[in-house]
Amino acid sequence: MASNKLARTNDDIQFVISKLLREVKDPRVQQGMISVTRVETTGDLRYSKIYLSVLGMQDEKEFKRGLRSASGYLRRELGNSMKLRYTPELIFEIDHSIEYGAHINEVINSLEINHDGDEENEDQ
Repeated sequence: MASNKLARTNDDIQFVISKLLREVKDPRVQQGMISVTRVETTGDLRYSKIYLSVLGMQDEKEFKRGLRSASGYLRRELGNSMKLRYTPELIFEIDHSIEYGAHINEVINSLEINHDGDEENEDQ
């Protein structure tokens, strides 16, 4: 039962943080389209690891610095939005899985694969 509550809390944090990231005025954070891919919160609700995917990011180091700078604001607003005993400390991680998936898709599409059905049609 506790894991179900934790899963709901993760979903709520993901929803609130995704809304709040649009309101951050720091240009280091507003580098592209930001998606919160998942949230993992510890069982004691002290820490939340937030995985972000950014499409069109120019500088990853500056983006992380901007997030670290805005984390106090984000944590305060998260605490105001959600009624939790403890507002978790936010740890941001960059998720490269969407970029990696797009790269794999490009590689697959660039291959010239001859299908068995195509060979039979050519012989006839």
